[in-house]
Amino acid sequence: MSLSIHTDEHFMKQALVEAEKAYTLDEVPVGAVVAYKGRIIARAHNYTEHLNDVTAHAEMQAITAAANTIGGKYLTNCDLYVTLEPCVMCAGAIFWARPKRLIFGAYDAKRGFTLKGDDLIHPKTTVKSGVLLDDCGKILTKFFEQKRTKI
Repeated sequence: MSLSIHTDEHFMKQALVEAEKAYTLDEVPVGAVVAYKGRIIARAHNYTEHLNDVTAHAEMQAITAAANTIGGKYLTNCDLYVTLEPCVMCAGAIFWARPKRLIFGAYDAKRGFTLKGDDLIHPKTTVKSGVLLDDCGKILTKFFEQKRTKI
């Protein structure tokens, strides 16, 4: 059995790389990665504008990619890292995917799932929040400040 030397911060930095990709594409800069046994098996970022699909959030894309990689719909031995607190829609998908852990960076005070209670996540999924909080929040703040100045 190999132990991972990677930390939650390491994987969140990888999710931030995905958020940067979204930022470059003029998508809301949210990134996600799924790790299994210390290795990234899926990477994704928001793609709602390019796909004209309101469900193309980073979490949804990452869950689908990870399920395809492992050949099953449940991510019970995986960790899902997301730069922003998942919305209620994504929390529902995370509930059904059942990752071992959900780790997110910045809080979403307007649309985050914790506003509706923590029972939206499967009881066997551990939730950790605030990982690289400042870095995760800065890219979002920068993105929306630029959007407001263009109006």
